[in-house]
Amino acid sequence: MPELRIDQTEALENLRKTVGAGHRRIVMQAPTGFGKTVLSAALVNNARAKKKKILFTVPLIGLIDQTVEMFWEHGIKDVGVIQATHHMTDWSQPIQIASVQTLQNRPMPDADVCIIDEIHRWFKFYAKWFCDPKWLDVPIIGLSATPWTKGLGSYFSHFVKASTTQELIDAGLLSPFRVFAPSHPDLSDIATVAGDYHEGQLSARMSEGKLVADAVDTWLRLAGGRPTLCYGVDRVHAKHLQTKFLQAGVPCAYQDAFTKDIERKAIKRDFHSGAVKVVCNVGTLTTGVDWDVRCISLCRPTKSDMLFVQIVGRGLRTAEGKDHCLILDHSDNHQRLGFVTDIDASYTGLHVGKTPTHDNRTEAIVLPKECPQCAYLKPPRTAKCPACGFVAVAVNHVKPEAGELRELKPKPKRPDLNREWSAEDKARFFGELKAYGAAHSYRHGWASNKYRERFGVWPNAYSGVPMVRPSAETLNWIKSRQIAYAKAKAKQEQVMA
Repeated sequence: MPELRIDQTEALENLRKTVGAGHRRIVMQAPTGFGKTVLSAALVNNARAKKKKILFTVPLIGLIDQTVEMFWEHGIKDVGVIQATHHMTDWSQPIQIASVQTLQNRPMPDADVCIIDEIHRWFKFYAKWFCDPKWLDVPIIGLSATPWTKGLGSYFSHFVKASTTQELIDAGLLSPFRVFAPSHPDLSDIATVAGDYHEGQLSARMSEGKLVADAVDTWLRLAGGRPTLCYGVDRVHAKHLQTKFLQAGVPCAYQDAFTKDIERKAIKRDFHSGAVKVVCNVGTLTTGVDWDVRCISLCRPTKSDMLFVQIVGRGLRTAEGKDHCLILDHSDNHQRLGFVTDIDASYTGLHVGKTPTHDNRTEAIVLPKECPQCAYLKPPRTAKCPACGFVAVAVNHVKPEAGELRELKPKPKRPDLNREWSAEDKARFFGELKAYGAAHSYRHGWASNKYRERFGVWPNAYSGVPMVRPSAETLNWIKSRQIAYAKAKAKQEQVMA
């Protein structure tokens, strides 16, 4: 059993304390690269040490054997499988790995602990199962890198955030990334269905000759032969992309939901041997992929931040000789949703209810800017392009006109106590503090103390307000307090030294 890192040990301890406190429906967010498989194995081993039975469910049949292999690598071999006519079917085993598709049509096995992998993939069966009186006292732990499904908080009472994508990049556990946006498809007339673009209309638009050719030309110019996953809209579009790569002399494979398991294994083998440089796919290489990917060619526009983060995450795993992941965004997803690090940081709790708090859940994120010279996507307020060195110069488009002179008053650098706070503003602020504190497993009373730090009084009038996803303003204020505390502590240590 591999030794757990400090952050993994803390995450496991947080789960133990949460279950010990009486919570029975828990979601843990563990970003790509955190080591969810190691964490899952540790959870199972801890439960087995107490002679408990475990039910581990996966949302895709293709993940069954992958999970079995992972358990065996960690010394967990007392496993049975619930999936059609799988050769490892054995109901007597204390650990059962089940596909949701099969489980919902079979008798439920006994279990003392349940672990739901990729909980953001929601099934109606889960609602029936979780609310069954027989299971109300059984801990059910959902795992996901993107647990942002609408209404998930209606079925889970507690949220634990193990880490963030940016924290893992800073620690060297995930790869840094560089984004270029060479194409800008016109999607203004594409209909929206179930919260995302109409797939048929989107496929037709993205299959236009210029857009497909640009995806290949840009890869030849910028990727330098990097092992690449290319994401298409549907089978027709992904096949079209593969054809163009092959015509350009680039060894390119294709994979979709109908690709047989033996073919998938061959594609993976050829990808890692270098026999295949690009794999064009649709809907298959977004979850449970641990390939050595050095480039993402994103030709699939989406309004879903979950799908977007899952796709980009396939390229963020570290590897020997890999200094960064190159992302070629032909879909404007970054300019629509922001960098994946910003999206991840903006979520500090589960969504409760059937409708989202905001139509656009990433509206508080400051979006990146495209370099006009090389199409590199720069962080906001970055004048000099890190890729080509081009410096943006502000241009004055204001034309002088005769009129009355008015005094221009400077705006404060950030919202503070000088602004007028309504009771509604204060209630929301306290709700945001409560959500942030819960997400980071802070002690009870942290939110109240922070409220008092800002307003000088206790939030007695707002004790019952619900938790609310923190705004960018609140996150910035919390960060400023953390920085101020760190500086004061360092100064004190210097005085005492």
